[in-house]
Amino acid sequence: MRFRRDAGLDPSQVQDRRGMRGGGGIAVGGGGLGVAGLVIYLLITFLSGGSGGLGGPLGNLDGSTVSQAPPSQALGSECRTGADANARQDCRIVADVNSIQKFWSGAVRNYEPAQTVFFTGSTDTSCGQASSDVGPFYCPMDKRVYIDLGFFDELQSRFGARGGPFAEAYVLAHEYGHHVQDLLGDLGRGAGAAGPSGGSVRTELQADCYAGVWAHNAVDTGLIVDITEADVAEGLDAAAAVGDDRIQSETQGEVDPETWTHGSSAQRQHWFSVGYRSGRSADCDTFGAKI
Repeated sequence: MRFRRDAGLDPSQVQDRRGMRGGGGIAVGGGGLGVAGLVIYLLITFLSGGSGGLGGPLGNLDGSTVSQAPPSQALGSECRTGADANARQDCRIVADVNSIQKFWSGAVRNYEPAQTVFFTGSTDTSCGQASSDVGPFYCPMDKRVYIDLGFFDELQSRFGARGGPFAEAYVLAHEYGHHVQDLLGDLGRGAGAAGPSGGSVRTELQADCYAGVWAHNAVDTGLIVDITEADVAEGLDAAAAVGDDRIQSETQGEVDPETWTHGSSAQRQHWFSVGYRSGRSADCDTFGAKI
C-alpha cells in the first residue's frame, strides 16, 4: 500500500502521548475500569487482554512498555504529506486515520471525527486507565481510538502475523468500525453475549466488515495510490492471526467456542472479505445474518 506523495495529511486527527506516563498501568479487565470498562473491554477491544475465555492473549505480557519510541510532539511538522507516510510508521498511521475518516465522513450522515491517541505503556481515557496490554481499542465515552504502536511488533512476534502496512491499516479500520457502530447506535447490541454466534462476536465481525468496506473505497479517498492483492493478503493474515480459535489453540492448547468474543479466524477473514468485495456497509449486517 502506497500513499500519494503529494497528498496532504491532517495530523490534528492524531494526539501523540508517546513517552508520557499515564499512571500505574492497570490493565483493562483487571479491575481498574469498573463495570462500564469491563463491558467496553468485552465488546470492543480488538485484542482484549485478561478475558477469561481467551486466556488473556495480551494479558500474558508483563505490563512493561512495549513501545520504546521517544516522546514526539512534532507530528504536525513531520507528517505533512503522503511522502512522509511512505517513509515513517507514525506518519503512515496518520494517513490511515485520515483516509478511513474521509471515507466514513461521506458514508455516514453527520459523521463525527474521532481522534486516534498514540501512547506508550499506559494512558488515561474516559473509559478508565488503559495499558498497552489490551492492544488497540475504541472508547465510546470519549470517542477516541487508543493504540501503543508497539502493538504492531507484538502482532508479528507473539501472534505470528506477517504484518506490513496494510495489516496496520486493517487494525485501525477495525477500531474505526466500532466508532461507526457507536454513531449508528449499534455498538451495544451485543452486550454480554459470548459464544460463536453471540452478540459480542457479531459486534466484532461487523467492525471487520466495515474495515473491508473502507479498504474497497480507500483509493477513492485520494490519499492512497492502490490496494494490491498482496495488501489484502496482509489484512486477511492479520485477521486470521487474532481469531479466537487460533489464540485459544496457541495459548491454551484447546478451543472453546462458547467463550469466544471476537470470532474465529475464518469468521474474521470472511466478514472482512464481505466488506471488501461489496464496498457497502449495508452488507455488514452481522446481527441479522448467519455468521
